[in-house]
Amino acid sequence: MKVRGGKSIYGASVGILMLDARFPRIPGDMGNATSWPFPVLYKVVRQATPDKVVRKGAPGMLGAFVDAARELVRDGVDGITTNCGFLSLFQQELAEAVGVPVATSSLMQVAMVNQLLPRGKRAGILTISASTLTPEHLEKARVPQGTPIGTTEGGVEFTRAILGNELELDVELARRDNVEAALALCEAHPDLGAIVLECTNITPYAADIRGATGLPVFSIHNFICWFQASLTPRRF
Repeated sequence: MKVRGGKSIYGASVGILMLDARFPRIPGDMGNATSWPFPVLYKVVRQATPDKVVRKGAPGMLGAFVDAARELVRDGVDGITTNCGFLSLFQQELAEAVGVPVATSSLMQVAMVNQLLPRGKRAGILTISASTLTPEHLEKARVPQGTPIGTTEGGVEFTRAILGNELELDVELARRDNVEAALALCEAHPDLGAIVLECTNITPYAADIRGATGLPVFSIHNFICWFQASLTPRRF
């Protein structure tokens, strides 16, 4: 048997572009390596803080993300993702720059999820910051116009701790914020048939949201597991 080289690192097909953050990344969070059933490679994009990317639109950061993505590809990954749904802004530019498949945002699932649902049902979005999730973010991810959006901004812990980049997170309060926001989204939109989690940091609470609302929950975790399965198909 002969094998072919060309990479520095093997066995990690997915590269993850990380924000420059210090808040706790609990199991289920994209930035916690134990969350994945396969190896991944991480690259932190310095100065890309949660506040700068989520609240301020990542001004002047495209070049840094492109450089980091190219470095991951040089190291050996076959596909690129990011740990912030707001980076849908850079989807086209990253895909054109790196030459491998790119899945920047969980928001990219919304249109597909709509096709899975019965007539009269649609997907809604749960985000960490509805006030800064702009039409451009949604358009770049090809989210249908009029998609319902719920947010944890009215909570007491989750949005503040994550976007404030705090060193401590009260997990139970964060869980409550996310469940309550999901329930409020469902109450406001009785035609919801599923929830798509924009924020990768909401994934640890996906099962709680599913239990509370009774709706299917689509996160960055299931999106990238699907993505990775196409980069490294199972051999039968």
